[in-house]
Amino acid sequence: MTPKGKLIIIGGAINTGSFTETTFGLPQNMNFFERGILKRITTESSKNTASRFEIITTASLIPEKVGEEYVKAFAQLDVHDVGVLNICSREQANALENSERVKAADVIIFTGGDQLRLSSIFGGTAIHQILLEKYAHEPIVIAGTSAGAAASSKNMIYQGSSKDALLKGEVKITGGLGFIDGVIVDTHFVQRGRIGRLLYATASNPGILGIGLGEDTGLYISGGNTMEAIGSGMVILVDGRNMADTNLTDVEMGQPVSISNMTVHTMSDGDVYDLATHKLTIHHPKSISIG
Repeated sequence: MTPKGKLIIIGGAINTGSFTETTFGLPQNMNFFERGILKRITTESSKNTASRFEIITTASLIPEKVGEEYVKAFAQLDVHDVGVLNICSREQANALENSERVKAADVIIFTGGDQLRLSSIFGGTAIHQILLEKYAHEPIVIAGTSAGAAASSKNMIYQGSSKDALLKGEVKITGGLGFIDGVIVDTHFVQRGRIGRLLYATASNPGILGIGLGEDTGLYISGGNTMEAIGSGMVILVDGRNMADTNLTDVEMGQPVSISNMTVHTMSDGDVYDLATHKLTIHHPKSISIG
């Protein structure tokens, strides 16, 4: 069934990464993140600036500060009906009051932090079920940045260093929130050199498409299949369907993994990838003559 909702997944914020990086630094200049992608989240909602937003800060270690920053950012975009839900337990994720707030929302945003907190706190709860139902049957916009993006898919990377990613057993994968199937998402991708993590994840399950989101960059996903790159950076796609061979099952834990014939695409603002046909359409902006 084609979902009626829209999904926007974002690789992270400007310079300092997502709001909830372990450095606890907040962006001094929200710049593109504020004026570009947050604006797109707003305009994709059926009620635009009159929409009811709920910011879910569960993944964050500094939820109050993160929520405050989002409220300020959306106020600058003339969006004022913004609530913050800091849900810290499964009990709260099943609570009627919180469920009713999610039911009433036109836009849900999962902030950055630890994606394992999102899957372990929300998985199978009342709020999780409400979101899946709304995404399937209503024109809701569900957005996630950093951890919120990583947790959006059915399969989720939750651990694995960049430099050792192609050692067997280094990359850890579990179930995410399942708004989209057939993909696995990694974030802060270019800045943190995470290509190895995505190659490993895709080699272990070549039927899924690996998505690496750079910072200031996202994918706007409509109809469950059409993915449009938005933002100032790059999206890397790793397609393992034509992988020729790998020694993943033969080597011991901690040993290097070999992979043959992976397909890699890069996307930038305006490019579109169709998950149903596996076709990438590159946007060619008109060149501007100088002089």
